[in-house]
Amino acid sequence: MPRLLVVHHSPTPGVQALTDAVVAGAGADGIEHVEVVVRPALEADADDVLAADGYLLGTTANFGYMSGALKHFFDTVFLQAGGALTDDGSAGGAGGGARKPFGLWVHGRYDTTGAVRSVLGIVGALPWRQAAEVLEVVGDVGEDERSAAYELGGTVAALLDS
Repeated sequence: MPRLLVVHHSPTPGVQALTDAVVAGAGADGIEHVEVVVRPALEADADDVLAADGYLLGTTANFGYMSGALKHFFDTVFLQAGGALTDDGSAGGAGGGARKPFGLWVHGRYDTTGAVRSVLGIVGALPWRQAAEVLEVVGDVGEDERSAAYELGGTVAALLDS
């Protein structure tokens, strides 16, 4: 059975509401053959990543960057998860072969631009492929934002459902 790994940092009620909606969407009726594994970013490890067939990532936007917790996740799993580095040590493009689907949601109080850029920069060096538009939420989380998060979870899970 394909495994979908949800890695998130959800320190506020708004971000937790988005996370809950993403997870609910990933387990929606009609998606029957996907195991959804949810891990806080500070608890997820390389074994979780290697056992997964797809990924959903959630973070806050902090000071123009992803959360420290999600950055720690990437720091600890990057090389084991197939990340590629250039000669100068920066993230490089991932090699060929099958690329696993991922989705991303980011919540910021005022802006999400830097956080999205930082996550996509790292993920671009992993053997993953973006499977859905990034869900960027600025300000309060309402029904429309929760609905979009549900859709994001369902979209990535449906790609794994066979």
